[in-house]
Amino acid sequence: MLRSAQCLLVVAMLSVLAGCASLPPLTSRAETRVLTDTEDTMLGRAQVDTERASAGKSGIYPLAQGLDAFAARAVLARLAERSLDVQYYIWRDDTTGVLLLQALHEAAERGVRVRLLLDDLGTHGLDASLAALDAHPNIEVRLFNPFASRKWRGVSLLTDFERLNRRMHNKSLTADGQASIVGGRNIGDEYFDAGDGALFADLDVLALGPVVQEVGAAFDLYWNSASAYPVALLLPKATDDTVQALRTRFAQVRASPEARSYTDALQRAELFDALRTRSLPLEWAKATLVYDEPVKALGKAEVGELLISRMTQTFGTARREIDIISPYFVPGAQGTEQLAQHPKRGVKLRILTNSLAASDVAAVHSGYARRRVALLAAGVELYEMKPDASQAKPRRKNEGAPGSSGSSGVSLHAKTFSMDRERVFVGSFNIDQRSVALNTEMGVVLESPALARALSDGMDAQLGALAYAVVLAPDGRLQWIERTPQGEIRHDTEPKTGWFKRFGVGVLSVLPIEWLL
Repeated sequence: MLRSAQCLLVVAMLSVLAGCASLPPLTSRAETRVLTDTEDTMLGRAQVDTERASAGKSGIYPLAQGLDAFAARAVLARLAERSLDVQYYIWRDDTTGVLLLQALHEAAERGVRVRLLLDDLGTHGLDASLAALDAHPNIEVRLFNPFASRKWRGVSLLTDFERLNRRMHNKSLTADGQASIVGGRNIGDEYFDAGDGALFADLDVLALGPVVQEVGAAFDLYWNSASAYPVALLLPKATDDTVQALRTRFAQVRASPEARSYTDALQRAELFDALRTRSLPLEWAKATLVYDEPVKALGKAEVGELLISRMTQTFGTARREIDIISPYFVPGAQGTEQLAQHPKRGVKLRILTNSLAASDVAAVHSGYARRRVALLAAGVELYEMKPDASQAKPRRKNEGAPGSSGSSGVSLHAKTFSMDRERVFVGSFNIDQRSVALNTEMGVVLESPALARALSDGMDAQLGALAYAVVLAPDGRLQWIERTPQGEIRHDTEPKTGWFKRFGVGVLSVLPIEWLL
């Protein structure tokens, strides 16, 4: 009893300490904007089809493979001459994370203005590095919706939950206002096919042309928003020792066997040469950036300021089919009812999400699991990614569905939708309650039959190998159909999971937590 009372007292004291911390005023923060006079840079002079760009079309190149996705970011950072605007939800302090921080630092050393905006939930362990970066005269780092207490983050989350529960999930990198990368990837080894651990199958697009201006305008909104705090107001000022420690960290990581192996593979990547020689084959299409207004993080966005409203308006109404890839799929009661309407009016709806064995967040799976029967009964086709999909047949060149090869396991992370094999969305938006109501999101809608067909054709070709088909048995129970070279296997429980994990998900599925997922 005494020990319990002591624990409660410690928790109470920590709560008071964290609660006493408050965010500083932003009166001293300067507003900055995208640099627009960059036509004479190397990227500005790159082989851009000016006739198509002047007609409102943007050049698009899908980045389905992790190595290509890293190469694109590394090359843009290397080619930048005037500015780099970088916005991410998570930035890992691992091999690829440090390599990209070094790329930003090297750009700043060349005189490039670097603006780095990170959601503070995804910066664990980076405070010293971010302060050292910010000390560079050409780099400014801001944290979105930051924790006021740097030491007691967990306690702060409890005492300031309503604010800190809303996060910036956006992901973009723009060089010289001329080329942007937008999509689902955060910065970390699991997103770039680095290392031997489980990886995320993901998708970004590299864009040139008019849509890049839209990405820049959206970045400015977030950079100058009421939720973006300069790290100089939050973190202790970097000392000479701190700056030197960052340089030492750069050198140590680059010299590590993991980094050497990865950068060797990077040099052999076809995309690396194509970007360096500006000979990248682009798909030219009308591209529209859709995003939540940053005031969503304050709970103040109007319906018309939300990505889901803008995406619905841009996409229009499906006539024949919809393909959805959403790793975190929690449609809720209202979303389930809306999705069920598509099969009722003759539109084929196919959804790929993570299986329980492949999911990295079991609680999210619980929010999806409770809606499966209703979706299947309405005629929706459900597929769940296998945890060993990385061992399936390698993805063919230019095939649209994302995949991975060579990892010990794979978890779906791409967020992309195709409608009528004519239009496609690529971005950070999941069909879950967080993306709809809590987190800010962004992505591009592309009017491109070629890219939309690539996505849907890729699903046609690969779903049998990569995913379980979830069906209703004659008695109304769920079954998972696994297609193997030896034939079809039917599972009566979630494949490759133990009873304890299934029991835990079952318990979570009846709790009133769906709005958080």
